[in-house]
Amino acid sequence: MRALRPGDSVALVTPAGPVPPEQLDAATAALEAWGLTVKRFASAGNRHPGLPYLADTDERRAADFQAAWLEPAVAAVISARGGYGTQRMLDLVDWPALRVAGPKIFTGASDVTALHDAIAVHLGLPTLFSPMPAAPFWDELAGAGLRSALFDPARPIVLRGTALVPGTARGVTTGGNLSLLAASVGTPEHRPRDGAIALLEDVTEAPYRIDRMLTQLLRSGWFAGVTGIVLGSWTDCGKPDSVRAVLLDRLAPLGVPILEEAGFGHLPGSATVPLGVPATLDGETLTVDGR
Repeated sequence: MRALRPGDSVALVTPAGPVPPEQLDAATAALEAWGLTVKRFASAGNRHPGLPYLADTDERRAADFQAAWLEPAVAAVISARGGYGTQRMLDLVDWPALRVAGPKIFTGASDVTALHDAIAVHLGLPTLFSPMPAAPFWDELAGAGLRSALFDPARPIVLRGTALVPGTARGVTTGGNLSLLAASVGTPEHRPRDGAIALLEDVTEAPYRIDRMLTQLLRSGWFAGVTGIVLGSWTDCGKPDSVRAVLLDRLAPLGVPILEEAGFGHLPGSATVPLGVPATLDGETLTVDGR
């Protein structure tokens, strides 16, 4: 994946929830401050006529994502925010056409986890699980991390946390938002993560719901072959000790190293983490290879 350069064109898309025009303008300005040319498509700033929690109809959101990917001048497709609705548009995307068009950089997080999985399965490409410029937790530190990953992709990314279960592992990074991963069970994108280091995070999910989602993934075989687990933020998910107890109960029996509080997800200054690339988990550090 090539590095972005000043003057490159990027597409700002809204595959899930709506973005107020003033927030979309601020997101555009943030990217333009990096020397990028920002293209916005028809659904940007829109709202579904009957379902106000969606940025536009499924057909229009899918068409915009596809048009952004197929536009030869666009070097990266950047999600403005998450929300809800990304899964609804996946079956409307012409994935063979995107394969023919060739690789692009793709960024986003939260509900956009569904697109990370789809791009991995249908296109076989790495992506960036990253802060989004129109999302609540976007700040200067989060933006600096995404900018570094875009403009200097050869530099390894290092995350530091606390060893919940000590040990060392190597594998290819995968995962994202726990709710979306659990919701993908039974879909074309659901698959066991053999030889992977799984990254997990979520927001506003009570401990019993985290338990339920982890149990669903365990029973579906999603964790089969995982070599290590890296946990990000659990913002507004209840008392940290209660969340930690659930994570230990459900994940420690897998017998793989687990790193917690690794600084990505729904929190200020969230790190950008490449998915689909080799990484090493060693004690209290995750090092993701440059792409």
